[in-house]
Amino acid sequence: LVDYDMLYGHRNDSLGYGKALEYFDSHLPRIIEKLRDDDILLITADHGCDPTTKGTDHTREYTPLLVYGPKLKHGVNLGTRSSFNDIAATIAEYFNLKIDSGISFLNDYR
Repeated sequence: LVDYDMLYGHRNDSLGYGKALEYFDSHLPRIIEKLRDDDILLITADHGCDPTTKGTDHTREYTPLLVYGPKLKHGVNLGTRSSFNDIAATIAEYFNLKIDSGISFLNDYR
């Protein structure tokens, strides 16, 4: 894994950041074609960092969350989640595990 945020976001290099995202996007078809019918792909970030703002600190409270699976319902709007724990709860539910935090969104996709 490459930390594009550390390479570009915290360096205020919006052009490099954009190119890195395009590079990642160009590989998504290869990733998606390797998914099995029951697989789920979650793409997110650990925090926001707008490379176009002054300074190099974290700049946004919200991060993206993209969810894809061959058998999942498409076009689901999860809204603004209250915590990263929701991702953990979803993964735990997928693997039939129990955790005490977060709200799974797995059923929203079934």
